[in-house]
Amino acid sequence: MEEAVQHKEILFRFHSDIFDKEIEEVLWAMEVTDAEDLYRIDSLPFYVPLVATNDIVRAVYQPDEKHLLYQETVSASGNSTIHVVVTDGSTAIADIRDKFIPFGCVSEMLNEHYFAMEIPATADYSQIKEVLDELEEKEIIEYAEPSLSEMHRDQTSF
Repeated sequence: MEEAVQHKEILFRFHSDIFDKEIEEVLWAMEVTDAEDLYRIDSLPFYVPLVATNDIVRAVYQPDEKHLLYQETVSASGNSTIHVVVTDGSTAIADIRDKFIPFGCVSEMLNEHYFAMEIPATADYSQIKEVLDELEEKEIIEYAEPSLSEMHRDQTSF
């Protein structure tokens, strides 16, 4: 009989240049090894920069916070996270999200104007960026690349 996977919450605290203030976000993770306080990120960050799904991070329980507190990223997964704001009120967010499914991208909505999207390590980011840039040029979206893996950066630096 398989044991159920226990998800843990990890608190990330960071300064946001966009909001010009300290931000907190809690991400789900799965324990990798108990002895070393290592966890595999299992949710898409809506705000946290420089972290993507399947990254291995070190987090330590802080009793005063009642949470595991992020310490460092130990191993990057190669996945990237893109944040997208739909600026055209006549375009449905689901239609935008659907454009990236053929590339293997999953996304999660925060609200009807904002979503986070995972770019898998195996995806060709140059093709995805082409679609993002086209939508941005048409003033349908604006997007940010808060966690772009080295491999994905290399695919767009021509």
